[in-house]
Amino acid sequence: MIKIYGIKNCDSVKKAIKYFKKYNLEYTLIDFKETKVDEKIITTWLQQVAMNKLFNTRGTTYRTLKLKELNLDDNAKKVWLTKENMLIKRPVIEYHDKVLVAFDEAIYDALFKG
Repeated sequence: MIKIYGIKNCDSVKKAIKYFKKYNLEYTLIDFKETKVDEKIITTWLQQVAMNKLFNTRGTTYRTLKLKELNLDDNAKKVWLTKENMLIKRPVIEYHDKVLVAFDEAIYDALFKG
């Protein structure tokens, strides 16, 4: 089963859902606003995905919290990701033992259609 982590109204999450529906791929959406992602899951993701790929520095939450001014190292970023899931770049896709971040149709094609 494919797990999509994100929020329902995120454009990238919507693209991922549309993709999975188009190819009749079964998925579950885990909405950050309803289900908090804990440190254990984030640690697992970081074993496959670089921090700069997972940590969203372009979003409103990052700017609102003024995190750029704090010059965070990776450990501090991990603490913030756990505390404030809206800092996680979306969508995060879990499929078997793979973790993907963001919507990329070519990567999705290789994994789900290949």
